[in-house]
Amino acid sequence: MTLKFAQNKTNATPIHVVESDGLSNFVEGLSGSARNWVASQEFRAGLGHFVIVPNADGGIDSVIAGYGNETVRKRGRFHLATVAAVLPEGKYKLETFPASFDLETELLGWLLSGYSFDRYKTRPAHKASIVAPANCDAAKLEAIAAGEALTRDLINTPTSDMGPPQLQEAFETLAAQHGAETVVRVGQDLLDQNFPMIHTVGRASAQEPRLLEMRWGSKGPKLTLVGKGVCFDTGGLNIKPGASMGLMKKDMGGSAAVLGLAHMIMSLGLPIQLRVLVPAVENAIDGSAFRPQDVLTSRKGLTVEINNTDAEGRLVLADALALADEEETDLIVSMATLTGAARVAVGPDLAPYYVDAQSDASALEEAATTVADPVWRMPFHDPYEAMIEPSIADLDNAPKGGFAGSITAALFLRRFVTENARYMHFDIYGWQPKSAPARPVGGVGQGTRALLEALPKLLDL
Repeated sequence: MTLKFAQNKTNATPIHVVESDGLSNFVEGLSGSARNWVASQEFRAGLGHFVIVPNADGGIDSVIAGYGNETVRKRGRFHLATVAAVLPEGKYKLETFPASFDLETELLGWLLSGYSFDRYKTRPAHKASIVAPANCDAAKLEAIAAGEALTRDLINTPTSDMGPPQLQEAFETLAAQHGAETVVRVGQDLLDQNFPMIHTVGRASAQEPRLLEMRWGSKGPKLTLVGKGVCFDTGGLNIKPGASMGLMKKDMGGSAAVLGLAHMIMSLGLPIQLRVLVPAVENAIDGSAFRPQDVLTSRKGLTVEINNTDAEGRLVLADALALADEEETDLIVSMATLTGAARVAVGPDLAPYYVDAQSDASALEEAATTVADPVWRMPFHDPYEAMIEPSIADLDNAPKGGFAGSITAALFLRRFVTENARYMHFDIYGWQPKSAPARPVGGVGQGTRALLEALPKLLDL
């Protein structure tokens, strides 16, 4: 699998992208035989449809790809990827396209249409490659595609091959690729260095819990990414039913997302000081598993009453966020597959996020629209703070009642980022439940491309 552009345009087959209401004018400019051929195919330039125009020798003269109309396009994204996935083997180039054509998003979709998870099963290779037009940032698109592929691969890999040790290996491999420095705290180190909640959540597993830290860059504003790395979540003693446990290999999707984003940032050489923190654990069950009604003391010193051992992600993130907050940082971003409540609120396609500053929200949402990476702002609703305050501890990890589950989780996390930075939190799903253009069923990045695009405004680059 390679998600790169073709190196040169020699002998590349031209592709003409045509909107449905512009088809008649386009066809008028074709030769008589080409017009007759298009008419015989009953081509209407519908979104994702295409027609191959033959040459006199029986080869391919050109491809006409339908772009539908604006109303239909709003119902999806990466529309050219539908065509890219089924074109005959060969090299192609964009020859003409309408003003409405979202060039870089569609080119990224073409690259991502070549993604497949083939670790355990051989899959047909992507046959069609495309030449990068002169007016696109090819290096950026390739870096984004590679980062997204990393995220998908990490999520798609089952826990038998992606437990805390293997996540550490992937973390260190990425760091070595970009010359970043790492620090890893494992098992007893977590207790010795005051990360008690990370240790507590992961101590029942045969695979020791750990906190992974990466630093890259020596100049510019400081960005810290914190990703939830729960490699499998049984629910602990509040064990999940089988149906709810079925996709828990993806519960480390937050860590996969921040590692994909980190790859994009480092590949592009952005002028920032990047720090990545991943608490990597498995929420398992044995005699040492933490229990409902336990009270834990966090790194920050806040006490937490455990009212559901299945609300473990916020516990490991809390210790990591407390560490992030101990030094001056311009922006801290956490990403986690944290709550089912977020899925109920916005479904699997939107990435819900929380931030206090309106300027940060505006920068992110403008970027999300630009790169077709949809996000949706949720509120840090201060009146709900009382919901996370139990009677016998500072915080409750699972407030009773079931209301506002994603909001109360975000408020819980914000309690650990109070000193030195702006804070943004993403409660992502990290999974594509139904195949879509450039997004097969399986792991998927969410919010990362929007964040990458927004960084110049968020960090005054």
